[in-house]
Amino acid sequence: MLSIVIVHWNTPELLRACLASLARHPPAGPAETIVVDCASQGHEINHAVEGFDLAALVKLERNDGYAAGCNAGAAAAAGDLIFFLNADTTVTAGALDRLAGGFDLNPRVGLIAPLLLNTDLSIQSAGYRFPGAMNLFCDLAPVPARLQGSALNGQLSPGSLELPYAVDYALGAALAIRRDTLDLVGGWDENYGMYSEEIELARRMADFDWTRLVDPRARIVHHGGASTSQRPDEMVHALWRSRGRYHRRWNLRGKQIALRLLVNGTTMLRPGDPQASITRRAFAEGLGS
Repeated sequence: MLSIVIVHWNTPELLRACLASLARHPPAGPAETIVVDCASQGHEINHAVEGFDLAALVKLERNDGYAAGCNAGAAAAAGDLIFFLNADTTVTAGALDRLAGGFDLNPRVGLIAPLLLNTDLSIQSAGYRFPGAMNLFCDLAPVPARLQGSALNGQLSPGSLELPYAVDYALGAALAIRRDTLDLVGGWDENYGMYSEEIELARRMADFDWTRLVDPRARIVHHGGASTSQRPDEMVHALWRSRGRYHRRWNLRGKQIALRLLVNGTTMLRPGDPQASITRRAFAEGLGS
């Protein structure tokens, strides 16, 4: 069975649109939908799920981040496949069946992500290589836009759009994962709070030799940033703290120091940007220095 876990915070209208898209394009096989609300304000969440009889609601008492919401949803789920989905997404025809069927390709496939589209249906994300120094430089230095979206920055091409392909990781907005794989690697790491938790999860999957794929024939529209834009400075801090934490977890101390110098140096090139100092401080916090 497929368990669809939607993690939500303060975007009830987008949640209703997401649920409506699932109702229009349900999977062919048995499925359940679980909405995990991360302590949203008001009672709009109750109205958002009304009319969707197949959607169960799990309410958390506080918002401990996306990973905590995913773990709560997984704990409530009964399926052997779990599809984690942001509330600010809409599902297209056939996407769920494409994702579920992809696990039949090989028993070592642990994760399959769809091709993520922007609201205008242009390609948003087609998967990535694990991040390193070049990613930090491209994100922070005044480099041409074509480099930011290139393989140099770890971004992968969707190829012919007809065949699944291997990735290091995919954005956490939409991920289908085997229950066995998730249990083996220990679930989502809630210490990240927000951001980079999908990279951490994929890195642990790689250590256990689980294959991660993107199937570009499965399309999910990700409207993006609706929850995080509510607290921009806090989200910048959370983003760069999580990146620091990731590099502390997966790099030796010498490289951590080099990466911190890189972040400090590139943000110094933005003296008028108030978020530059937030970035430096948060990255250092994540590194534990």
